[in-house]
Amino acid sequence: QVQLVESGGGLVQPGGSLRLSCAASVSINRLYVMSWYRQAPGKQRELVASITNSGSTNYVDSVKGRFTISRDNAKNTIYLQMNSLKPEDTAVYYCRGETPALGMDHWGQGTQVTVSS
Repeated sequence: QVQLVESGGGLVQPGGSLRLSCAASVSINRLYVMSWYRQAPGKQRELVASITNSGSTNYVDSVKGRFTISRDNAKNTIYLQMNSLKPEDTAVYYCRGETPALGMDHWGQGTQVTVSS
């Protein structure tokens, strides 16, 4: 069973920064794509950023230029560096690891990010 454990959430003022981490219990090279999703109260979960095992990245328009997704294969960990945070970034952030061709789809438990003054 693959486990994904997020950390790094918290309370930050507008304009501040946070770095989220997602540690996997297996080699992340086994997962074709790893992603960060978020879900705000009363809203649907949305894809924030993704990174493939070849390093290709993708971002939702609202975070482009502010957030950066990265991976450390040696530590089996992915990161989400979040800068210039806005109140609308407030949500529970989830890590997801997938290999669709093999039917692998794993989620972490989520970490709360609150942007407020």
